[in-house]
Amino acid sequence: MPRAGLAPAAVVAAGAALADEVGFASLTMGLLAERVGVKAPSLYKHIASLEALQHGIAIQAKRELSEALARAAVGKSGPDAVRAYAGAWRRWALDHPGRYAATIRAPTADDEDEDRRVANEGLQIMYDVLAGFGLRGSRSVDAARALRSALHGFAALESASGFGLPHDVDRSFGFLLDTLIAGLQADHPTLPEDQHDHQPLTHKI
Repeated sequence: MPRAGLAPAAVVAAGAALADEVGFASLTMGLLAERVGVKAPSLYKHIASLEALQHGIAIQAKRELSEALARAAVGKSGPDAVRAYAGAWRRWALDHPGRYAATIRAPTADDEDEDRRVANEGLQIMYDVLAGFGLRGSRSVDAARALRSALHGFAALESASGFGLPHDVDRSFGFLLDTLIAGLQADHPTLPEDQHDHQPLTHKI
């Protein structure tokens, strides 16, 4: 019989917490079984496989990150929204390194509806943050990719202690945001596809 109180959601939550400690790539069913107090074979009564565990953690992590980003950006627009959004992204990635690693992969056509729904929610928050800059069509996609790439790159390097120079990292992060915002506010040549309305929201950019 499955251990009382050890529902799949509880196993995933324990796995997410453990991933923050040992790293998402180092998470194993054996380590998780030890954490929740069951034998490794017994853990499969609660979660089908390591892949299923990783999938569950990814969905939980994407939802938690989206909630943090939405709380930070609510009621703000333009540069203020970008700064609040970026700051929340950085803090969450540093506080939850294992979970953050689980958020990176974009959903595919084979993924479940829940995967795509959670990814769409996160992407919609990003588009809302960028809405104050008046970008349309392909420009909004370019801006979303640029923002995501910059924030992910900085967070990944910082969490891996990748900044070794004796220089204030917060100041460098501020410079990154200043540069991004200046680019978002700059005039750009109009491309033919930018004449059309915003592209339909998709679960990946």
